Amino acid sequence: MTIENPNIGEVRNMLMRQPCPSLQFAYAPPFGATIQDTGVQFSVFSRSATAMRLLLYNKVTDREPAEIIDFDRDADRWGDVWSMHVPNLAEGQLYHFQANGPWAPERGHRFDSTARLIDPYTQALAGEYQKGKDGVVRPPKCVVVDGEFDWEGDRHIRRDISESVIYEMHVKGFTKSKSSKVKHPGTYLGVIEKIPYLKDLGVTAVELMPVNEFPIKDIHGNKMDRSNYWGYDPMAFFAPHRGYASDSTPGAQVREFKEMVKALHKAGIEVILDVVFNHTCEGNEKGPTLSFKGLENQVYYILSEGQHYCNYSGCGNTLNGNHPVVREMIFHCLRHWVHNYHIDGFRFDLASILSRDTKGNLIPNPPMVELIAEDPLLADTKIIAEAWDAAGAYQVGSFGGARWAEWNGRYRDDTRGFWRGDSGTLGALATRLAGSSDLYEHDNRPPHCSINLITTHDGFTMNDLVSYKDKHNIANGEDNRDGDNHNISDNYGVEGPTRKKAITVTRDRQIRNMMTTLLLSQGVPMLVSGDEVRRTQKGNNNAYCQDNDISWFDWRLATKNADMLRFVKALIKFRREQPTVRRKTYLTGQPVDGRAIPDVSWYAPDGTHLNWNQSELAMVAYIAAPTRIEDPEGLGRDMVMMFNSTGQDRVFKMPEIGWGMNWNLFIDTAVESPGDIYPDVDGPVPATGHSLSMACHSMKVFVGNS
Repeated sequence: MTIENPNIGEVRNMLMRQPCPSLQFAYAPPFGATIQDTGVQFSVFSRSATAMRLLLYNKVTDREPAEIIDFDRDADRWGDVWSMHVPNLAEGQLYHFQANGPWAPERGHRFDSTARLIDPYTQALAGEYQKGKDGVVRPPKCVVVDGEFDWEGDRHIRRDISESVIYEMHVKGFTKSKSSKVKHPGTYLGVIEKIPYLKDLGVTAVELMPVNEFPIKDIHGNKMDRSNYWGYDPMAFFAPHRGYASDSTPGAQVREFKEMVKALHKAGIEVILDVVFNHTCEGNEKGPTLSFKGLENQVYYILSEGQHYCNYSGCGNTLNGNHPVVREMIFHCLRHWVHNYHIDGFRFDLASILSRDTKGNLIPNPPMVELIAEDPLLADTKIIAEAWDAAGAYQVGSFGGARWAEWNGRYRDDTRGFWRGDSGTLGALATRLAGSSDLYEHDNRPPHCSINLITTHDGFTMNDLVSYKDKHNIANGEDNRDGDNHNISDNYGVEGPTRKKAITVTRDRQIRNMMTTLLLSQGVPMLVSGDEVRRTQKGNNNAYCQDNDISWFDWRLATKNADMLRFVKALIKFRREQPTVRRKTYLTGQPVDGRAIPDVSWYAPDGTHLNWNQSELAMVAYIAAPTRIEDPEGLGRDMVMMFNSTGQDRVFKMPEIGWGMNWNLFIDTAVESPGDIYPDVDGPVPATGHSLSMACHSMKVFVGNS
């Protein structure tokens, strides 16, 4: 099938080729190991190889193959594809490829006839890395997978992204702690056991940190003992990570991953995958040959002067995503996850690399970005970009078209800065709250193109953001050199944990302030697993190698910090019920539906119109209910949001346009639970006289009830 111009008839036939789609693959990638009636067909691309071999193993622990089969250069090569049928093989067969070819680094060739190679299209791996007598690293073995699974009629949920509340989480870390008390800790099945928690929290989608195969330990240099916890070091894009399966049987991870997706869907929760199509774990010239290097190095990687690896990823190499062969592989991979695993969306790590041509130059309208947005087999899929890379490209607000959403790094920085009290952030916070039209409206992209976030896996947790001024990454073994130094954080008087009441009160307020801002902003909110219960990493802002209590979800916090959990759950519930805070069009400041008031208006604390040049970080936002076009059921309610990011208590006035309405207090972040939030929006009405006391570092939110 031609990637650039898919034939709809071919697509339909491909999806219907199996007699029972609920039990069989819905999409069959053209390469890899394909089970047939009489055996297995093995197909692999290599343009420059002079010979190709298939290595077959009997057991996962075998150091040497039980059988080696040579591809016939004349009979088994079709163009640049080596394809061979081997009879009497079945599901579970273990294998590697091995290729002969030129060793000519100056021309981009790095063939090694002794290297055991992972099939780029393998659908599962088994076993661990081994070192041969020659010191060469031997990767885990590929597994022939059938993929049969009873989906029981499961389909993609197809929730509009504007209605999403995304929860970023690590599959292992979510349940690995003993405090999780699950039967299968740290696994796909463990996630299933915690679905009631996710459903009760109210999130609509989980965004899973990398679940495709990656080395469990760092395989570069002498760092084999360092954990590769996050997983941003891919080596088999089509295969679910074996380390998250409870069953060690080769290929069991395929079944368990599907069970997890099916269970999440039954609970109404979508599954978004964090995918890393920007580099691989093979590293640079000094890295091992595990797969791509030994098959067609000059095609799979962006090279400088034909030999040196361009490092736009910051991880040693850069995948050549806009080469036609690599582009095709990425498309087959995305379709594979969507139609064989029922995945609902993708977050593309360092997505700006997809905007680089085969020489590494940033190009306008990159074909890869447009093709992902237009691919008919991905039409129901959410696509989210991390719109920057490690080489200076920063495309927040300009990545792709309306189909592409983006992690909004500007939202993170402006919201953190405002609540920390940074001067000049008043207008910036208002713009982020209103949907970041400055970034997206000019390209006719709607507010839900902005994925709003304050914290992610990469950086401080929400608790640490208000507890530490500086990073504390000594445990990573890099003398605290790693991790970002620009955290826009504060400790409010003491670095780390403290019992000082004044400090703990301020920290509590600031977390509530940021959670309230995040979940009531136009756009799509994303929160990080554990922030709702104040998970801490003890000041570590780069816990990529911390496969331990520093990173794992401590389930005792759900009880210890039950008040914060209650607060976040109520906010999520309100957001899902209120069209006022999840519009599909931008706030304009103009009257709506014939009402005399604009859709949004901004005021100073004394009720006068706001001077955007004022130095004081205090303001009031009046947000009117959306139009009947956006809200045909008329569920939207007017809101008044009051922000006091100063260090002084203040008196605020209700804006005059709200005097004739009936209001109930929804949130007061300065009050201890349960008065901090009223889940049924039935809090006290404002005092007469329209004046309200506002504590320092606090927010109030009122909701109209008529």
